[in-house]
Amino acid sequence: MKKRFWLAAAALLGLGAYVARRPLLARAFKLPPPKYAVSVQRGFGILMDDGVLLAADHYAPQRAGQFPTILMRTPYGRNGTLLGAIHNFAAQRFAERGYQVIVQDTRGRFDSEGEFVPFKDEARDGRATCDWIARQEWFDGNLGMWGQSYGGYVQWAVAPDAPEYFKAMVPSIAGSQLTPYTGSAFALEAMLRWIANLNQPGNAAQRVIASLIRIFDPSAQDRVVLPAANHLPIGEADAWVTGKPVPYYREWLRDENANQDASYWQAVYFGRQMERVRVPTHFVSGWYDILLWQLLDDYAKLRAAGQTPYLTIGPWKHLDLECAFETLRTGLDWFDANLKNRRRHLRAQSVRVFVMGANEWREFDAFPPPATATRFYLRAQKQLTLEKPDALYAPDHYRYDPADPTPVLSGAIYSARAGAVDNRVLEARADVLTYTTLPLADNCDIIGRVRAELFVRSSLPYADFYARVCDVYPDGRSLNVCDGLVRIQPGIGQVEADSTVRIEIDLWATAQRFARGHCIRLQVSSGAHPRWARNLGTGESLATATTMRVAEQTLYHDAAHPSALILPVMG
Repeated sequence: MKKRFWLAAAALLGLGAYVARRPLLARAFKLPPPKYAVSVQRGFGILMDDGVLLAADHYAPQRAGQFPTILMRTPYGRNGTLLGAIHNFAAQRFAERGYQVIVQDTRGRFDSEGEFVPFKDEARDGRATCDWIARQEWFDGNLGMWGQSYGGYVQWAVAPDAPEYFKAMVPSIAGSQLTPYTGSAFALEAMLRWIANLNQPGNAAQRVIASLIRIFDPSAQDRVVLPAANHLPIGEADAWVTGKPVPYYREWLRDENANQDASYWQAVYFGRQMERVRVPTHFVSGWYDILLWQLLDDYAKLRAAGQTPYLTIGPWKHLDLECAFETLRTGLDWFDANLKNRRRHLRAQSVRVFVMGANEWREFDAFPPPATATRFYLRAQKQLTLEKPDALYAPDHYRYDPADPTPVLSGAIYSARAGAVDNRVLEARADVLTYTTLPLADNCDIIGRVRAELFVRSSLPYADFYARVCDVYPDGRSLNVCDGLVRIQPGIGQVEADSTVRIEIDLWATAQRFARGHCIRLQVSSGAHPRWARNLGTGESLATATTMRVAEQTLYHDAAHPSALILPVMG
C-alpha cells in the first residue's frame, strides 16, 4: 500500500511523465500493462447549445486508428487541483490502454464559461458534449462515462434516453439525485465543506496544497467549517465559510425546497426516470460514503427496471484514494467489456462487497443477498436480545438540548475523519441511550439494509431520532458500523392509540461480521450535529430559525411497544 501511495503521489504531482508508463505502476495498481504513448491536447472549447464554451482536454493513444471514448465531466478542475490531478492520472491510464479520453470542466467552473449552478445544466451540457464527441472523426461509435461524486452524478444526467453510442458508465460514490436532504434533515456539514472546496481561493499550486491539507490534516478545514456549522441561523453559514453569500446554498434552504421530495430536487433527480436508462452500469461505493443510500437506491431501481447492473462496495469513505484507484480498475474492466466486447473482463457474479470484521471480499448475484431479517429487541436494563418483550417495562428517557447538540462522531461524513472510531466518549453522554447484546457465542455476519423500528414520544412536535449500530469489542471499544436519522413533525410517523409514535429509521446498509465474543450495540439519540443540522424544536424556517427549545424524549420497549433493531443475518 505504501509503495502504491507514493507512486500515485508522484504521478498526481506531475512526475508521472516518467513513471506513468513504467510496468511498476501497472503492477502496483493491478492494471494491465500500458500499450501506447499518450498525446494530450489541452484547453480547447466545446460549444454548448446556448453559445457557452466549456473547456476540455483530449488524451489520445499515439497510434493511428480509432478507439472507444471515455468522457469525464467535473466541477473540480481538469488541472490545478488534487481532484483535477486524479482525473489527469485516470485519463492517462485509460489512454495508454487504448481509449480516447475527454476531460471537461463543467459550466462556470475553472476555464469553462457560464454560471455554475449545481445540478441545473448537467443534462443539456452533458448531452451536447456527447453529441460533439459523436461528430469527431476519431470517434469509433462507442462512448463510456467515468467519474466520482459529482462526476458520477453528471453521468446520470445523460443516461435517460441516452443515444445508442453511450454504452457504459461507472458512477462511483454518487447518486442520481445529489440532494442535501434526508427527508427534511439538512446535511449541513457536508454542504459547508463542499462549498468551501468549490470556492477555494489561490492559484493552481495553492489549491493543490490546500486539497492535500484537507485530506491529511482535516483540522485545518475544521477551524473554518465547524464554527460556521454552529452559527445560527444556518442560512448565513455560507458567508462564514466563504466570506460572501453563496446564492445556490441559500436557494437550497428556502422553505419550498427544504425536503428531498421538493419539486426543486425532483427536477434534477434522474433516478425517477430509471425505466428510460439502458446504459450498462457498474456502481462503486464505500460503506462509509456519504452518498451510499442514494447509490443503493439507484441500484435497486435499475434492477427493478429489468437491468443487471454491477456493484462493488468496499470499506471506503468519500475522501478515500483507495476508492478512486478501485474505480479506475473497475472502469477499465467495465469499458473493456462493454466498449471493446472483451466479456472475459466481467466477473462471474455482479455484486462484490467487502465484509468488515471478517476482512474479506464476497460475491453475490444481487444486493442485498438472501438473509434473514432478524429482530433484536430493546429491553430493560439496556439489553438488546432476540427475545421479544412479554410485559410492561418502564421506558427510557433523555433530554435533547439543541444548545448542546449530540455531536456526530465519524461515520459517513464528508471528511477525512470519516469511518469507524471508538464511540465510548459519545455513549457516555446523558443524551445517548445504548442497548447491547451479551457476548456472541458465534460469528454473526450481516449483509444488507439495516433499520430500526422504535416507539417514541417527544415533548415537542418537531424532533429528530438518530440510531447507530456499533461493534463492541471484548476490550470495550465500540466501533460504529452504520447509522441513520429521521426527522418527525406533524404527519410524520405512525401515531399509536396511546399517542406514542412508531418510527422507522433507515440505517442504510453494511456488510459486517460481529465476531464471536463481540457484542452488538444500538445507540439512540436525537442528533448527529453537524452532519445533519440540529433540530431546534420549533418548526420554524430552517434558513432563519434561531430559537431553541429543549425536547424531553421517551423511548418505549415493552410488550405493547416492541422497539427493535432489524439486521439482515446471513446463514
